[in-house]
Amino acid sequence: MQNNKIVVAYSGGLDTSVMVKWLSKKYNAEIITVTGNLGQKSELINLEEKALSTGASKAYIVNLQKEFIEDYAWKALKGGALYEGEYPLATAIGRPLLAKLMVEIAQKEGANMVAHGCTGKGNDQVRFEVGMKTLDPNLEILAPLREWEFKSREEEIEYAKANDIPVSAKLEKLYSIDENIWGIATECGILEDTSQAPPDDAYQMTINPKNAPQESVVIKITFEKGIPTKIDGVEMPGTQLVSTLNDIGGKHGIGRLDIIENRVVGIKSREVYEAPGAMILHEAHRQLEKLTLDKDTFRYKQNASNTYANLIYDGFWFTPLFDSLTAFFDKVQERVTGEVTLELYKGTIKILSRISENSLYSQELATYTEEDAFNHKDAEGFINITSLPHQVITRHTKNKFVVVKS
Repeated sequence: MQNNKIVVAYSGGLDTSVMVKWLSKKYNAEIITVTGNLGQKSELINLEEKALSTGASKAYIVNLQKEFIEDYAWKALKGGALYEGEYPLATAIGRPLLAKLMVEIAQKEGANMVAHGCTGKGNDQVRFEVGMKTLDPNLEILAPLREWEFKSREEEIEYAKANDIPVSAKLEKLYSIDENIWGIATECGILEDTSQAPPDDAYQMTINPKNAPQESVVIKITFEKGIPTKIDGVEMPGTQLVSTLNDIGGKHGIGRLDIIENRVVGIKSREVYEAPGAMILHEAHRQLEKLTLDKDTFRYKQNASNTYANLIYDGFWFTPLFDSLTAFFDKVQERVTGEVTLELYKGTIKILSRISENSLYSQELATYTEEDAFNHKDAEGFINITSLPHQVITRHTKNKFVVVKS
């Protein structure tokens, strides 16, 4: 008689396919697999059939794309969350949503355990487990890859054959790839050698900028309170808007990133990312903020955005600080409404125009023509007051500590 019920985060790859049988045997458990559809493509083909044939009693496949964009990606966009100033956090944004799904299914099914297929030195183990422990501290979390006996993919494949587990894995796996609608993350293989440039086959959704069209494309993106709503005047739901920008940007080589980043567990890793839609939106959004936000708010938000990105990357989505920063960004975004026109050409994004009813730009104050309304005489007093503390320090230092030679 089975005493345990385990909900397994399932992709259908070698690791999670072997996990289903391994967990069932080790814990004498009923296995329920859970897959969240965040916009990945190939992984979803025949996935339910594969899970059931592997030994699962149920296989949940839940379309989360709308929730992912509207409740997760848009928060990161409004917060300007780019990890270490570059990465738009496609994988990291998806993990808390998947963790929430796992907890919800576990509670619905009365499961006492949940399991994931993350490795012992990756980021995702932290994101999944911190999220799940925060949402339901009573669930026991299993991480087979940190404890099972298999030391190589060859051993896993042999176990699969011996247990009639249908897998199509090859012994030589070139890359580890994670995909969703917000972007693709690729690692392993030749990418582990930082002296080597990424080969063309490391990219899935973007063309090499050298091979992009000779003619540029111009697009206009409309934002309402920080959220993109239209492309070229055509209103679209979030998933369609991001997918459209992925297609347009990908054809013009936009959104390729080759990064050395600091992982949660303290080591550095080399990652190749593709996020054409996300990168286009982040650039357009930032430019609109520069037009509509006052100087102090814009500067403060830069620091808050860095903290926000670190929280997302490190797995602290369901925390008081994250909620507080989200509230701050929502307030700031009340002014971020308008249109940004961009030109995409061979991997580059050029801003052509920014228009907003909330614009703080004054041509009368900025111009150097005869229409100039700025009072230049005010500058002398402003400079004197601004520099006064530093003048005092210099005089004090020279009088007390510096010997002035005549």
